[in-house]
Amino acid sequence: MIIRIVKMHFASENRASFEKIFSESAPKIRAFNGCSHVHLLNDINDNCRYFTYSHWENEAALENYRNSELFKSTWARTKPLFDAPAEAWSTVQPDY
Repeated sequence: MIIRIVKMHFASENRASFEKIFSESAPKIRAFNGCSHVHLLNDINDNCRYFTYSHWENEAALENYRNSELFKSTWARTKPLFDAPAEAWSTVQPDY
């Protein structure tokens, strides 16, 4: 399983727009083949900083999503709202 974490920062006047985009997109992302979880987190010290946290079956499933029309259209609506570049990490849970 791949855990994808994306950090985004928005101008305060864009927070509501982003939250609306996420609430509309999240059910579609959750239903995307290979996705088992997607959740939005908001930083407790900076309410303009958000993180998406999603679980993907494997790297191929994540890449299929990243190349999909759903991702492209969601990202096209979200990216102009940023006031800093987004950062993203693909992670796995180590076996120990």
